[in-house]
Amino acid sequence: MRSDRFLLLGGLAAAAATGCARAPRPAQPMNILYIMTDDHTAQMMSCYDRRYASTPNLDRIAADGVRFTQSFVANSLSGPSRACMITGKHSHANGYTDNTICAAFDGSQTTFPKLLQGAGYETALIGKWHLGSVPTGFDHWEIVPGQGDYYNPNFILQTGDTVRVEGYLTNLITDKSIEWLEEQRDPGKPFCLLVHHKAQHRNWMADTCNLALYEDREFELPATFFDDYEGRPAAAAQEMSIASDHDMDVVYDLKMWREDQHTRLRPTYEAIVGRMNPDQRAAWEAFYGPIREEFFALDPQGRERAQWKYTRYMRDYLKTLKSLDDQVGRLLDYLDEKGLAENTLVVYTSDQGFYMGEHGWFDKRFMYEESMRTPLVMRLPGGVKGDIDALVQNIDYAPTFLELAGVEVPEEIHGRSLLPMLRGERPADWRRSLYYHFYEYPAEHMVKRHYGVRDERWKLIHFYNDIDHWELYDLQNDPSELHNLYGKPEYAVEQQRLRKELVRLQEQYGDRTGLEMNRLGEAE
Repeated sequence: MRSDRFLLLGGLAAAAATGCARAPRPAQPMNILYIMTDDHTAQMMSCYDRRYASTPNLDRIAADGVRFTQSFVANSLSGPSRACMITGKHSHANGYTDNTICAAFDGSQTTFPKLLQGAGYETALIGKWHLGSVPTGFDHWEIVPGQGDYYNPNFILQTGDTVRVEGYLTNLITDKSIEWLEEQRDPGKPFCLLVHHKAQHRNWMADTCNLALYEDREFELPATFFDDYEGRPAAAAQEMSIASDHDMDVVYDLKMWREDQHTRLRPTYEAIVGRMNPDQRAAWEAFYGPIREEFFALDPQGRERAQWKYTRYMRDYLKTLKSLDDQVGRLLDYLDEKGLAENTLVVYTSDQGFYMGEHGWFDKRFMYEESMRTPLVMRLPGGVKGDIDALVQNIDYAPTFLELAGVEVPEEIHGRSLLPMLRGERPADWRRSLYYHFYEYPAEHMVKRHYGVRDERWKLIHFYNDIDHWELYDLQNDPSELHNLYGKPEYAVEQQRLRKELVRLQEQYGDRTGLEMNRLGEAE
C-alpha cells in the first residue's frame, strides 16, 4: 500500500488510465539529479557485473535505491538516445534519428525540462549536449561542443561565448555542477540538474593521475571475441572490430603514436593531445612512450595483435571509469553534506550500452544485448530498495520526472512513468515488449539500419535499406545471440507472434518507416 508520506516526497503515484491526469502538486517538491554518461555499459559497473570494474560510488546509488535489471534504449546512438530521453518519445517522433543527417534537434518541441520549468523548477544542464542545437528549457547551461575534449576542453556558455577551461573534463563537469548547486541556483525552488559526462566515450583518455592504474590487469577474452558471424550478414558487415586497424585505430584509440604511423585517425589524435599543457603532455608521453616502443618492437599480428589491442582498450576504459566513479562520489557526498539527499531523486544511467570485446567489437548501435541494454540505478528518498526486473526504456525517464513533480504527462510522450515501481508498485498493465529502431547508415562503424522487438525471452530484428534480412533469437537459450532462428519451421509460432507484436508497436508509436519496411518484407 502507498504511504501518505509520499505526498510530501513526490506527489501521488500512477496517473489515471489515460496517462494525462494531473497529480496534486507535492507540498515539498522533490529535486532531481540526473547523471548520464556516454558509452558506459552495464558489464563495466560492479553492481551489475564484478568481472572487470569496481565502481563503489555508482554502486552506492543502487545500494540505497533500486537497480533496473532490464533497462534498454530505443536507439543506441548518443544524439538520438539523448533526444529520446529528453522528449520521452522514439526517434521518429522527436525527429532526431541519427548524428549525420540531423542538423539539429528541434528545441521548440515539448521536453521534460520545459514542463518542469513551468511547474516552478529551476533547471540546469552541464556537460555533453551533442544535439547540434542550443539547449532550451534550461535556466542555466554550460555545454561542450560536439563530443568535447577530455583535456582542457572548451565550454559554450549561454552568453554565446566559448571558453577554454584548464583541467580534466570529468572533474570540470563535476566542479561546475557543484558550483551551480552551491552558488548559482535559487534555494527557494526545487531543482532539476542534468550532469552529462563525455566519459566513457572513445578514445578513453584517463586523467594523468590515473594513467598507471590497472597495468597489471589481464582480461579473459569474451567467449564470442572471435565470432564468425555465421547466419548474421549485418553483423559481419560492421566496422567496429577491435582486430581491424581501420576500425580500432592504434594511434587514435590506443595512443600508439609514432612519426612513421600514418593511420586514418592520426590527425584527430594529434589535435586532441595538442590541447594538453606541457605538464599534462609530459606525463602522457612518459607513460605511453615505453608502451609504444614495446608494441612496435613486438609488432604482434593476427590474433595476438587483436588480444593486445583488447587488453589496452580494457585498461584505458577502466582508467577513465575511475575518474567518473570518483566524481559521482563527490556529487553524492555534496548532497549528503548539504542535507539535499533527503529530498532528491538521484538517477544514474548511460546513453546506451557498449561492446567490451563481445563479438570482437567496441562501440554500440546494434539491437544486440550489449548495446541496447544500459545501466540504470535510481535512489528515491523513502522509496523501495532492490532490483526491478520490468522492461524499461530511456523514453520512460521524462514521464517519471514529470509525475514526480506533479506535472501532467502529455499524450505525445511514448514512455511510462517508473515512479510507481520506485515506490514498490508494479502496474499490472506494464509493457511486455520493447521497440527499437536504428537509422544511422552509412556512417562511422557502418552498422546497417534496423528495427525490432524484444520481449522477456525473444528478440526479432529486421535489417533493411541496402539489405533485407531477419533475425530471431531465443535469449534464454542463446543469450549471446549467435544462432539466428528466423525461418526455421520449429520456431514459426514465435516468429509469427513477434511479427504481429512488431507491427502493433510500430502502429502504437506511429513509426511509418518501420511499418513500410515491415510490409515490404511481408510482400516479399
